[in-house]
Amino acid sequence: MTRTLLSFGHGYSARALTPLLLADGGWRVIGTTRSPDKAEALEREGVQPLIWPGADMRPALEAATHLLISAGPGEDGDPVLAALEGEIARIAPRLEWAGYLSTTGVYGDHQGGWVDEATPLTPGTRRGALRKDAEAAWQAIPGLPLHIFRLAGIYGPGRGPFAKVRAGTARRIIKPGQVFSRTHVEDIAQVLAASIRRPDPGAAYNVCDDDPAPPQDVIGFAAELLGLPLPEAVAFDDADMSPMARSFYAESKRVSNDRIKRDLGVTLRYPTYRDGLRAMAAGG
Repeated sequence: MTRTLLSFGHGYSARALTPLLLADGGWRVIGTTRSPDKAEALEREGVQPLIWPGADMRPALEAATHLLISAGPGEDGDPVLAALEGEIARIAPRLEWAGYLSTTGVYGDHQGGWVDEATPLTPGTRRGALRKDAEAAWQAIPGLPLHIFRLAGIYGPGRGPFAKVRAGTARRIIKPGQVFSRTHVEDIAQVLAASIRRPDPGAAYNVCDDDPAPPQDVIGFAAELLGLPLPEAVAFDDADMSPMARSFYAESKRVSNDRIKRDLGVTLRYPTYRDGLRAMAAGG
């Protein structure tokens, strides 16, 4: 029996999941995108692309056994639910699995302290508040076998500190006590695949590595791997940063990943940023 994953907003994390499913055999992956150019790239990766908004989603929804939502919410709420909530509610009871990609930003600031999936959701940024609301909106759909994945800062091939370090534009922004958790995109993919194999509707999972770290340490290690000088250190208060970049420093926390190991049996490929950056530098 062929299983069909319908992926809304088939982006960086979803594209990392695709080869894991296709390698298992018996999978069809349908991914939405707004871009015709990206649609062509998805097709080359074995994904059936749909330009959406625009395409009639009813045939894909009828075929879906699994649902993945990567599209982020806006000020008007979750874009998928805004357009298709009724259709999704209708098919929800026959879906085997649904996954919503959220963010650890829903936990807010904990001044470097630890959070886990039982920590109250107290987002301190507008982006985090929108994600919290989107989680609740998806949870409210009756019969939907929903799993929530709260992702830490994502990095991996094509997304990381190396380009800025090579270009000489990287800076080590110093804010005392600041730590972030991170996750390699390949570990996101294996967590999603493990959850699909072991569905537990209603569960939420933090997806991050074992080593929350100050951002300046990551930049410094990237420079070391490349054999380049240590980028300039700049105090946070003195740094010329966009409002978006500055907002990332509004929250400091260490995120526990015990649940993905205990409940899903995941062994991280990249348990620290050093492991992930070494693999990227080596072309892995």
